Amino acid sequence: MNRRCLPGWRLAAALFTTCLLPLAAWGFDLQGHRGARGLLPENSLAGFERAIALGVTTLELDIAITSDGVLVIHHDRELNPDVARDASGRWIEKAPGPIHAMSWADLQAYDIGRLKPGTPYAARYAEQQAIDGTRIPRLSELFALVRRLDKQRIRFAIETKLSPLAPGETPPAEAFATALVDEIRQAGMQQRVQILSFDWRTLQVVQRIAPEMPTVYLTAQQDWIDNIGAGRPAGSPWTAGIQFRDHGSVPGMIRAAGGQVWSVFHGDLDAAKVREAHALGLKVLAWTVNDAALMRRLIDLGVDGLVTDRPDIAQGVLRERGITPQ
Repeated sequence: MNRRCLPGWRLAAALFTTCLLPLAAWGFDLQGHRGARGLLPENSLAGFERAIALGVTTLELDIAITSDGVLVIHHDRELNPDVARDASGRWIEKAPGPIHAMSWADLQAYDIGRLKPGTPYAARYAEQQAIDGTRIPRLSELFALVRRLDKQRIRFAIETKLSPLAPGETPPAEAFATALVDEIRQAGMQQRVQILSFDWRTLQVVQRIAPEMPTVYLTAQQDWIDNIGAGRPAGSPWTAGIQFRDHGSVPGMIRAAGGQVWSVFHGDLDAAKVREAHALGLKVLAWTVNDAALMRRLIDLGVDGLVTDRPDIAQGVLRERGITPQ
């Protein structure tokens, strides 16, 4: 197709259709959260490989960027004392600083293969098997692993880890999103990714510079995390200027933002919200769902996918319902 020869309205329609094609091909999306965090160390190559073996359709992961520009897979903007040990094997007392202030070589001194005993985190994931010697991987290493396993249908849900409340701890949104898009394109994975974030600024950049990559709008409206700010007079700094007061619902905000997928904390969902999202053309993912009974309830609500630390439990529930993730 020669896009330069198309009238404006036809070009817009062609681009819109092109962007939707990957989503249209997806069935029920089973996402392994941070790989398979309930079973193996989070955001580790071993955890991602276990998730693939358990039949997930998508690997959910988080991205940080080091001081020397390496895209690494790590959930927090800094090292987590609940999982990180230094070169001598001691648990770190506090993070040495933002990952963006550390080099790739600096990060490789830390072992993230075991949960710190006695912490609430370790109690929550008591079935996680430790793998001492695990290091924070690069995004390029995960892409290489999936190619080596010849898993051509595996997709990636890649979360940008930045915050409008901590601008000095990461690259700016434009630079962050551009670096991620460049790495994905260099690996030839642009038709297999979703880009997600609580910080919608990066999603707006992705939609502008990489319309072939679906954007997933993360939300939660809880006491412990709320990036929507529905009741705040000033609105939310997380939503790229798109405010609840102007649209009256989260699905309405996402539609106005140009998003295609709503990934929502499961406790915020009900049947009416799922229906509204679907009526607006959005797919709905529920996170992070590790209990079989809750999985069944969310499937009954009509969600299009589950994000889970326990893909083994989820597969059992999906088999009960006759659902094959795809």
